[in-house]
Amino acid sequence: MKRRNFVQSLIIAPVAPAAVLAGQAAPTQTTPKQPAAPKPNTPARQFSRQPQNVPFLDLTEADLTANPAPHYFNAAQFSTLQKLGAVLMPPLKNNPGATEAKAPEFLDFLLSASLEDRQKLYLTGLDGLEMQSIDKFHKSFCDLDAQQVDAILKPLLVARPWPEDLPSDPMQNFIAQVHEDLRSATMNSREWAAAAEKSGHLFSRGARTSGYYWKPIDPISEG
Repeated sequence: MKRRNFVQSLIIAPVAPAAVLAGQAAPTQTTPKQPAAPKPNTPARQFSRQPQNVPFLDLTEADLTANPAPHYFNAAQFSTLQKLGAVLMPPLKNNPGATEAKAPEFLDFLLSASLEDRQKLYLTGLDGLEMQSIDKFHKSFCDLDAQQVDAILKPLLVARPWPEDLPSDPMQNFIAQVHEDLRSATMNSREWAAAAEKSGHLFSRGARTSGYYWKPIDPISEG
């Protein structure tokens, strides 16, 4: 009887520590928390910082440092336009003319970005004047003297009750519009404004007639 109890004690003895260990709660495996990323605390976050000691450079417009070069009309067409500017809008009453105000150069730039029908009007008109000049006087329009220019332009200048009433004849239409364009480009130029400021005279509607070629057929008059 004692032997049986002894044997049972030998069988149970190794099991007891295992049972005790099994009864203990296994430690919980927890993932360590990652520390939160610190919020940026740079000076740029705290307050806006503008560049310091940035030099301010004086800018000069291109047309004050160099003469604009024609790029739309060819050489003959541009020379004809310059001649028209000198004849239709000459310097008057201490005001610059179309040549001094670089109106032909401005129109050359303007026509390069104009609608096709406007471009066609100018190209056909300038070429037409050149052809008439060669046919009548055997030289380019830009080389004509005042009397020869009169002989070509006078038949193309017609009276208009209103500026919007353009002639139906293509060449007369061209002369009417180029005349108006040269005047507008001249009177809105930097040179015209400088002359007006120097003389102390402001622009007025009456001054609009001062630059017309052959004043008796001026379509806009004060009469």
